[in-house]
Amino acid sequence: MSRSFDCAADFIDAAREMAATGRPALARMLAEEAADRTPDADAAARILAEFPGPSLRQEG
Repeated sequence: MSRSFDCAADFIDAAREMAATGRPALARMLAEEAADRTPDADAAARILAEFPGPSLRQEG
C-alpha cells in the first residue's frame, strides 16, 4: 500500500508511526519535513519538540 504525503499533517502522522515502532531517526526526518511545510513558526517548533534529536540533514 502506498501512502500519499500532501500536507504537514501527513508527515506528522508518519513521524508518530515511526516513533511508535522504534525508528526515532525516521521520525525526526519526517517531523523536519512537516515543520518545513508549516507556515507558522511556533507550530513548526512544536512539531520539532515532539520529535527531539539532532537533525540528520546534510547541508551543502
